[in-house]
Amino acid sequence: MNFAAIKKAAEAYEADMTTFLRDLVRLPGESCGEKETAARIVEEMKKLAFDEAGIDKMGNVVGYMGTGKRLIAFDGHIDTVGVGNRDNWKFDPFQGYETAEEIGGRGTSDQLGGPVAAVYGAKIMKDLGLLNDQYRVLVTGTVQEEDCDGLCWEYLIKEEKILPEFVVITEPTNGNIYRGHRGRMEIRVEVQGVSCHGSAPERGDNAIYKMGEIIGEVKALNERLKDDPFLGKGTLAVSQIYFSSPSRCAVADMCAISIDRRLTQGETYISALDEIKALPAVKQYGAAVTMYQYDRPSYTGVVYPIDCYFPTWVIPEDAPVTQAMVQAYEGMYGKPKVDKWTFSTNGVSIMGRNGIPCIGFGPGKEEEAHAPNEKTWKADLVRCAAVYAALPSIYVAGN
Repeated sequence: MNFAAIKKAAEAYEADMTTFLRDLVRLPGESCGEKETAARIVEEMKKLAFDEAGIDKMGNVVGYMGTGKRLIAFDGHIDTVGVGNRDNWKFDPFQGYETAEEIGGRGTSDQLGGPVAAVYGAKIMKDLGLLNDQYRVLVTGTVQEEDCDGLCWEYLIKEEKILPEFVVITEPTNGNIYRGHRGRMEIRVEVQGVSCHGSAPERGDNAIYKMGEIIGEVKALNERLKDDPFLGKGTLAVSQIYFSSPSRCAVADMCAISIDRRLTQGETYISALDEIKALPAVKQYGAAVTMYQYDRPSYTGVVYPIDCYFPTWVIPEDAPVTQAMVQAYEGMYGKPKVDKWTFSTNGVSIMGRNGIPCIGFGPGKEEEAHAPNEKTWKADLVRCAAVYAALPSIYVAGN
């Protein structure tokens, strides 16, 4: 493995990757609105002579390099969150900015930089003759991850029958290699009441008061949840609250909350629901505890319903793909830190639901995700493209 040549090739593509990323930033593409972003990525793939480049029925970008039988995939989602309060931005989030070291704009870290580096990583493999008859590489630009992480890969695996040997998740990793993260699920708790005129509240049954007791017990439950030495503690947080009432002068006859539940190793959606159902106030008031389902159409109109359960996943530190990634990194940049994400990724489907190993390495920092004044670093794009280019050959040679 000529690491020096790979590193030099990646450095030579820094300007091209910068231009490509800045083009993507200028195309606002929140979940279900990624059409222009997908088209721009396919355009770049074709310019770089990918063997195949196109868009599937759901709207995911799929690009292939090589012709071997063993498939190795690099995944990056191409949707972004909104910009929030524009007053918190020091620059236009869609025009962004560029310095000698940084690129600013919505999506630069989370996570348009990942697909950019993966596309050019595949290009370097072709330039340097690293592709062989043993494997081919798939680069995806997946949709709707911010809305429903993993949905895109459920579609790719179940409907398109794409089954890679492993997948590199190109979400931001702060320069580290990540081998897992906690899972999550979205829970709804709903309690009923009876409305009456607000001037005589004793005549009714206030659903908001009932929910107040439930929320207190949910808050206390968070302190008792399971801990894991690697992934950390399971958590839950009340994220939304709803009610129904005939007017502002009436007692509420329904109240509901959404709970963001983060699942550590050993926790499942069944155990998480059962914990809520067992709370005294939930039982006393007969509250309904359910899991949300996602069924929003993609930008192409495809509806692919799925429960809002996103399983925990971890691969061992001595797993073949982990060791191959470490070796690829060490060949050019020294010893890496092997760690985990705080947030969730498409790995919840790839590894969590379908058992296909995932490894994480991507440009940018976690703390830039979903934050105003988001940015990434040109050196990260170069480093990731180089490591991506080296990884498949190292893995295939040892496995």
